[in-house]
Amino acid sequence: MKKILYLLVLSSIAFACSDNKAAQKSANDHNEPPAKGEVIPVKLAVAQVREISEPINAAGLVASENEARLSFKTGGIIRKIYVEEGQGVQAGQLLASLDLTEINAQATQASEGLAKAERDLQRITRLYADSVATLEQLQNVTTAYNIARQNVEIAKFNQSYSEIRATSSGKIIRKLMNEGELVGPGTPVLFLQAAGSQSYVIRVGVADKDRVRLQVGDPAVVRFDAYPGQEWSGKVSNLAQAADPSNSLYQVEIKLTAGNVPVLVTGLFATVTITPTINQSLVAIPIDAIIEGRGNEAFVFVPKNGKAQKLPVKVAFIRNAEAFIASGLQGNEKIITSGSAYLTENANISINP
Repeated sequence: MKKILYLLVLSSIAFACSDNKAAQKSANDHNEPPAKGEVIPVKLAVAQVREISEPINAAGLVASENEARLSFKTGGIIRKIYVEEGQGVQAGQLLASLDLTEINAQATQASEGLAKAERDLQRITRLYADSVATLEQLQNVTTAYNIARQNVEIAKFNQSYSEIRATSSGKIIRKLMNEGELVGPGTPVLFLQAAGSQSYVIRVGVADKDRVRLQVGDPAVVRFDAYPGQEWSGKVSNLAQAADPSNSLYQVEIKLTAGNVPVLVTGLFATVTITPTINQSLVAIPIDAIIEGRGNEAFVFVPKNGKAQKLPVKVAFIRNAEAFIASGLQGNEKIITSGSAYLTENANISINP
C-alpha cells in the first residue's frame, strides 16, 4: 500500500512540473523578440519640416515693478539701520547710516590740505610780485590749491552719501544687511517699494540661445507654487541687454495681463512658459516613432532596402502627439511608426499601408 501511494505522489509531482514548464515556455514564446529572419510588419509616416516656436521654460521670483535698491555711495561699517522690513517710509527719511569715523577724518584731512594750499598760494603770489618766485612756482601752487579744493568737495560729497535716505514714499520690502556689517560701495542694503505701486513682474533668467528668440510682447503662461493647479496669462515686458555676471543668464520680466490676477507679494516663486513669436524650422514626427529616449537624445527607425535602419536624433521638444527634432533628420524621410518597438538594427520589415 505504501508503495502505491509513493508512486502516486511521484506521478503528481512529475505532472505538475510538466505543466509549469509548458506554461513557462508559452510565456517565454510570447515575450521573445521576433525570430531571426522573421519579417515584421510596420507602418510609415513622413517627417515634415515645420515653422514652429519652441517654448522656453524658466523659473523666477515675483518683484515689484517700482522697486528701488538702496545703497551707500561709499563703503564702511553700518552704524545704524533705522527701519524694519514691512515698515512704511516717507520720501527723504533717513533709513541707514555708516560709521563716520574714517569718513570724517578724510574730510578733516582734506580741509587741512586746502588751508595749507591756500597759504602757499598767498605766499608764492607775494614772492612772484616781488620777482622772487618764478611763474612756474606760482602755477604749481595754484594747481595744488585747486586740487585741494576739489578734495574737500569729494570729502563733503562722501559725507552726505554715507547715509541712505528714502528716494520716495513707500514700504521697505527687504533688508539685506544688518548693523555692524562691512558694506561696499553700491552694495544693496534695503529694497524700497514705491507707495501706490500695485504692479508686479516675474523676473526669470534665460540662456543666451533663448534670449535671442525673445521679443517684448511674447505671450507666457505663469504658475505659482502658492496657487497650485492654476495658470495665468502674461507677456514679456522687458528684456535685459546684458547677462548677469553672477550666473551668465539674461533677465526677462514677465507681466501678468489684465484679468483675474492673484494676490501677489514680493518673493513668490513662479514658473513660466514663454512662447516666442520668432519661429524656427524643426522636423516633426509622430511621438510613437521615438525609441530609447534619454534626455533629448533618442533614436528612430527608417526603412532601407527592406530592412530597418536605426538613426540617432536630438529632440527639441514634444507637443501633444508629435516630437520636434532639432537634428538627425532633414525632413521628408519616411519614419517607421507602428511596429518600431519590436525592431532591431537590420531587422526584416514589410510595409503596411
